[in-house]
Amino acid sequence: MLLTIRAIVRDGKIELLEPTALPDGAHVLVTVLTEEEHLFWQAASSSSLNQIWDHPEDDVYADLLAA
Repeated sequence: MLLTIRAIVRDGKIELLEPTALPDGAHVLVTVLTEEEHLFWQAASSSSLNQIWDHPEDDVYADLLAA
């Protein structure tokens, strides 16, 4: 199973941006993104997410929660 976790580098150490339950000794791969690559992937995923989340047919669920 692949798991992607956002992180940043501070003082030469990788800091995860969200809590995670990685066991000690877990093997990880780190992919370094340039700022341009980061912005590209953020924009690319935003358009896909907008198509999913801004779907008018899903408004019925908001109506159910309001009831």
